[in-house]
Amino acid sequence: MAVTVSEIMADTPITARPTTSIAEVARIMRDEDVGVVLIGEGTDLIGLVTDRDLVVRSLAGGLGPDTPVRQACSDQLWSVAPETEVVRAAELMRKAAVRRLPVVEDGKAVGVVSLGDIAVLGAPDSVLGAISVALPNT
Repeated sequence: MAVTVSEIMADTPITARPTTSIAEVARIMRDEDVGVVLIGEGTDLIGLVTDRDLVVRSLAGGLGPDTPVRQACSDQLWSVAPETEVVRAAELMRKAAVRRLPVVEDGKAVGVVSLGDIAVLGAPDSVLGAISVALPNT
């Protein structure tokens, strides 16, 4: 039987409202030790922002710390359902050139699956697998 996204995803997605400042989202990432925050309004998922987005789109793009995070979100949002097979999620990541996917069920974000999660499943002894399970160096 194929492994599904629900078996490997982080099942406590961190979220923020689109009006939250990029500085506050950066603090959330630091405090929660995550590299992605899902951006939503009510139950509607409208985007996601990564630590890289905060640096490349925001800081390097000249946006100030009080800028709403909506301006730093990825342009296109790709997602998968919890029952999606991991191999299909990996194919979508490759085609869309993304490293993380929100996991959505009944219109609500229930998790996030990352390239690292897939690497640990497929090759836990690989370099990427080892990096993905290592403790942060903060």
